[in-house]
Amino acid sequence: MNLAGPVETAEISDTDLDDVSGGHAVGGFGGLSVETPIADVCADLMAVASTEGLTAGADVHAAAL
Repeated sequence: MNLAGPVETAEISDTDLDDVSGGHAVGGFGGLSVETPIADVCADLMAVASTEGLTAGADVHAAAL
């Protein structure tokens, strides 16, 4: 005897599923490193955009020789 009640199913579109599962995002990053006789310099950039907003960051590192 099966005591579980019937289960009702529903259709969900791809767009609705994307909204439930986190949506779409795109990102990019880049870096630059320069070595001179005096110092080493490194710079990094990062950006991510999604339906929830934009995040961006940058870092610069320098070391004297």
